[in-house]
Amino acid sequence: MTTRTRFLVLALTTPLVVFTLVGGLLGQQRTAPGAYPHLRVFDDVVSLIFGSYVEEPNPGTVLDGAMLGLAEGLDPDSSYLDAAQVALLEGVRTAETGSTGLSLTRQYYLRVVASRDGSPAAQAGLHTGDYIRAIDGKSTRHMSLHEGERLLRGPAGSKVTLTVLRGSQTDTHEVPLSRVAALPADVTQRIAAPGVGLVRITAFSDQTPTQLKRAVGELTSKGATQVLIDLRHTAEGDPALGAETARLFVKAGTLGIREARGQGQQKTEARAGDGSLTLPITVLTTNGTSQAAEVFTAALLDNDRAKSVGERTLGRAGSQKLVKLPDGSGLWLTYARWLTPKGTAIHGTGLVPTVPVAEPDREFGAPATAEDPILDKALESVAAKAPAKAAA
Repeated sequence: MTTRTRFLVLALTTPLVVFTLVGGLLGQQRTAPGAYPHLRVFDDVVSLIFGSYVEEPNPGTVLDGAMLGLAEGLDPDSSYLDAAQVALLEGVRTAETGSTGLSLTRQYYLRVVASRDGSPAAQAGLHTGDYIRAIDGKSTRHMSLHEGERLLRGPAGSKVTLTVLRGSQTDTHEVPLSRVAALPADVTQRIAAPGVGLVRITAFSDQTPTQLKRAVGELTSKGATQVLIDLRHTAEGDPALGAETARLFVKAGTLGIREARGQGQQKTEARAGDGSLTLPITVLTTNGTSQAAEVFTAALLDNDRAKSVGERTLGRAGSQKLVKLPDGSGLWLTYARWLTPKGTAIHGTGLVPTVPVAEPDREFGAPATAEDPILDKALESVAAKAPAKAAA
């Protein structure tokens, strides 16, 4: 290895040591068995790149690629940010920032988790599982989740064009979206069948418990004795909000467990006065159910306050923070995750429904239909019960 190559290897491996100190390279302590062989392999790879690649590599490009790969290998939410991206993250967002209503994850490209009800994304027909191949012509193949979400934001009234691929189709679709300043209400309610109320939660916020309690009260006044809570494609809201909202239904017990590196497990417990809503509950879920909605669902399931109908949830119930590196770059790192009240991981696993029902596939651009097998199965399930009794 030449002196120049050794210098480049040192320059490239130094950030790896920093990563080890702040986040646990490859999921282990720097001093743990097996850590050093990985670094030696990395040393060899860099040596080969700078000694044998067909042309002289750019050290910055190689470094950025290595950092992106390391972060991407952790989970879809963790990202490596260069110095410019860190500066944008730390900057103050302007009041006119608009939204398309899309929630994203990463799987080779950026992938749609959910389109919020009534949003420009939902109106354009974007659906859970769609791949966003490009944003305004910029490929998302090596784009971090954080960068993709940043590009979707912009002044209200402005437009962004997405290149979308659905399922196994080979043809992409150009989808222009307008950014809007405000999205429809988080919580709505209606009578779905005689004696059965339906509450739709599109996103979790600090106001969700109050709004949900009011919605259930209105349904009860209309004769509802059971309530369906629709969390299909509900992907917005900090996981802790899910546990707080579950207080409405759980009188005693653990609502959720937050687990952080070096901090152990922190349980959220029900308090005196919790569990004021005693109607039988059924939760509707899909693979687009994420974050707070998953923690909420787990709290009700593990405390025997509800059953769920639909699909396995996404398995995205973590919290991220920015860890800055000496050169101005940084890691957007998942530092905490949520477990069910019984201690089962949600993040990376998801919740299995009590009654599995698949959501039907949709052709891109096909008109909406009234077909709703998940809701139909939920209504069938509650109708088959004996007369409902309030929870003790």
